[in-house]
Parts: sequence; C-alpha cells; structure tokens
Amino acid sequence: MQGTVDGFSYGLVTPVAAYLMACLGGALGLRCTTRSLSGGGRVRVGWLALGATSIGSGIWTMHFIAMMGFRVQESPIGYDRPTTFASLVVAIVMVGIGIFIVGYRGATVMALITGGTLTGLGIATMHYLGMAGMRLRGGIEYDTPTVALSVVIAVVAATSALWAAVSVHGFLPSLGASLVMGIAVTGMHYTGMAAVRVHLHGEGRVPGTEDAASFLIPMLIGPMVFLLLAGVVVLFDPRLVTGEPGRRGALRGAQPSPVPSGRPGDYAWADPAAWSGSRPQRGRRRSRGR
Repeated sequence: MQGTVDGFSYGLVTPVAAYLMACLGGALGLRCTTRSLSGGGRVRVGWLALGATSIGSGIWTMHFIAMMGFRVQESPIGYDRPTTFASLVVAIVMVGIGIFIVGYRGATVMALITGGTLTGLGIATMHYLGMAGMRLRGGIEYDTPTVALSVVIAVVAATSALWAAVSVHGFLPSLGASLVMGIAVTGMHYTGMAAVRVHLHGEGRVPGTEDAASFLIPMLIGPMVFLLLAGVVVLFDPRLVTGEPGRRGALRGAQPSPVPSGRPGDYAWADPAAWSGSRPQRGRRRSRGR
C-alpha cells in the first residue's frame, strides 16, 4: 500500500523556520572561517572548529525542523535516538574536514573542490542518515535521479559557501552569501524529500521509537542554544562583524619598503593596505648633511 505523504503539514511555518536556521548556521560558520585566517596554531583551530560546529548544527537543526512538518497520513512516525544523534556527529565531522582543508589551504581550486565535495557529501549523508532513523509502519524508497540531484545541490552549495568564506569580506556580502547558502541547503533537503516513496504494511504503533513531536522539540533545544551562544561570540569580535580578515599576522616579520609618494621630500609605504590596513604614514626625508 502506498502511503500518502505530506511534507508541509504546518504550511510555510516549518520551511521558513528551517531556512532561517540554515542561514544562521551558515552565517556563523562563514564568519568563523573568515576570522581563522588572521590567526595560527590553536587560534585558527578554535575558530575553524567553531565554524564547523555552527554549520553542522545549523544544517542538522534545519533538517529536523523541516521534518516536523512531514506526515504520512496512514502511519504514526517515530525516530530512533542513536541514529538521529549519529547524523549530527556525521554532519559536524564531515563539514569540519572540508572547512579545515580550505582554512589551511586557502581558496585554491583543489582545496575548494576537495573541501566542497567532502562538506557537500557530509550534508547529504546527514540528511539520509537522519531519514534512516525515522520509523513508521512501512518502508521508505527513493527515486535515484532525484537523490543524485540533491547530492549535487549539496556539493555545489558547500563549495560556493567555502569559497565565500575565504573570498568574500564585509558584512553585507557575507550576509548575502549566507542567505544563498540557506536557500541551497534548504533546497537540497526538499529535493531529497521529493524522492521519498512510502510503502505501508502492518498496523499499530511502531515499537522502540518515540513520538515525533515529543522527541524532536526537546532534541532541537541544545543545537539552537549552541548557535545562539556562537552568535554572541561573533558579535563580541568586531573583525567578524565588519568582515575584516585581519591578515596582519600573516605579514608579521615583513618590512615595508618606502617609495616616493609624488610629493617632494615625502615617502609612503609600497603597499599600505596590505601592510597595516590603516592610513599610510609619511615622513620627511632628511636633508643631506644633517
């Protein structure tokens, strides 16, 4: 028997809430990755880890907020706890691998392709592992071409997001990149859900599972609190808000070379923007004989 599937049982409430969570996780992850460019050692590791956890938590929270609107009319839906939490771990770990590759290798073509592919596969794996944790009176089948399309969307979205993290600076451009990333991640989710086919068998409640609402709502509190705390960290770092990558540390030890500024007796630094990020200092040339 074919089940009647409804992915929007609460109307636009769950898609909009899911999209906002994807945008929040993406924005924090992009800002943290940008901030990591200014440091080294443990500082860089810390910011990259925070960014990976933010993106992974945002995507995972987006998925299960959207799943609160998923219904099969002929069967109750429950979730297996270990599988559900395993999908969160997979999301954070695989997204983290991709972010660390780009964070240490930069925006090279190979780093973006490798990191974007791993991050996108992590997003897709989280989605389908989370679906594997769903329990109902029947089995779930997938349309293979639609599943493949959802994976491609995830990889392209992840690659674009990683490129934006190391290439796009400034608050408004980064905000735009986060909104686009939210659209792509949410679009990947609903593309994957369009591939779902439910075949029912048996009757009654599914043993060994918890009710969807009573399980999902408390489960989402932890990642949402984490994202709010990560947002506080971002707000208290002015370079994250303004989008300044803070590359001064990367140039530490270099010496600026003075060149004529065009005015008699004045000199300016050869590359003032890259050297200090501030207005170039000029000094009078000493007269010979002094």
